[in-house]
Amino acid sequence: MSSAVHSSQISKAISNSFITLVSPSILIQAMPHPASIDIETKEAAAAGESSSLSFCEICVERKENEVMFTTERCLHSYCRDCITKHVSTRVEQSTTIITCPGENCRAVLELHTCRPLLPEAVVHRWEDALCLEFINASQRFYCPFVDCSVPLLNDVGGEVIRESECPFCHRLFCAQCSVPWHTGIECEDFQRLNEDERGREDLMVRELARENKWARCPKCNYYIERTEGCPHMTCRCNLQFCYGCGDERTTSHGGCQRN
Repeated sequence: MSSAVHSSQISKAISNSFITLVSPSILIQAMPHPASIDIETKEAAAAGESSSLSFCEICVERKENEVMFTTERCLHSYCRDCITKHVSTRVEQSTTIITCPGENCRAVLELHTCRPLLPEAVVHRWEDALCLEFINASQRFYCPFVDCSVPLLNDVGGEVIRESECPFCHRLFCAQCSVPWHTGIECEDFQRLNEDERGREDLMVRELARENKWARCPKCNYYIERTEGCPHMTCRCNLQFCYGCGDERTTSHGGCQRN
């Protein structure tokens, strides 16, 4: 009996000793190594960072999702800076139907989706271009002054309009000839002038010549003022012409009724 008890005590002591020796080893194996914790943390951080970035197909860079623009129809992604430059350039080129810049993509970009990205001036110009698409070409013309050039609408029907004022720059122009107003010369005469003669300065000289009754040489176009004497004039180019009618003098040229 005492032998059995003694044997049981020995077994228990051995068992306790085993647990004491083995348990720390088991605990050590269950704990993750500090290096593995660092690797897992970095991988998780990288995965999180990757999910917050998107790829811009124009500048080929990864950008924060907050600065990205996704097209409505084709779902291509571009950063706001790139898509803004793309749309602004097309608007400057007077393009009304602006497509996605993706390779071989024909999806159309809508004004209402691009509006928040664009400068106000670009939005207005795009709106004006879209409106002009609905106006008949025969009713549409532009202010002839280069520093204005706003689109205008001819809404007077068949009535012939000549002297007009641009509602934007408030300068006079001829709606019939589509040029700055040609004071002192009829539209028919103006349209017969060559390109050199249509310059603004030349028109001013023509008006001055009309007021002072100067004559113009039919060969070199030099203006001559007669102070006295007969209408038979000899120009600096040696051409002889009539001061009254402006025609070259010939042997058959008699008394001019316009002298």
